Amino acid sequence: MAARTRARKRALELLFEAEQRGVNVGDLLEQRVAEPTTQHALPGYTVDILRGVLEHWSHIEEILATWSQGWSLERMAAVDRAALRVGVWEIVWNDEVPDMVAVSEAVDLVQAMSTDESPGFVNGLLARVSEVKPTLL
Repeated sequence: MAARTRARKRALELLFEAEQRGVNVGDLLEQRVAEPTTQHALPGYTVDILRGVLEHWSHIEEILATWSQGWSLERMAAVDRAALRVGVWEIVWNDEVPDMVAVSEAVDLVQAMSTDESPGFVNGLLARVSEVKPTLL
């Protein structure tokens, strides 16, 4: 597994964990940076993703709510929400990652970790975000 793929997976896991435990993502991130729970520190790109998602949280939520067409954020699977947050941040605010790579990586994550319908849903929503990206900034 490539380094950035592992970092995305770790970011998704932390977003999911924070939501499931009802804790602040930023607090959880800082706790894991200060005191890793494994022998390996969090990948730098995981930290970048999570700090970026946190910095743009309200805008990301607005984008997802606007473009999800009939799906409220609450109705989405928690894993899908986490993958979509990572994907939207990469598409809209991270110029180092091509949009289609961000889409593909998010789809791969939900394919491995969520429902059978999730890959199609995530692909469609992130592809649409990529299309309308110039209007989002």
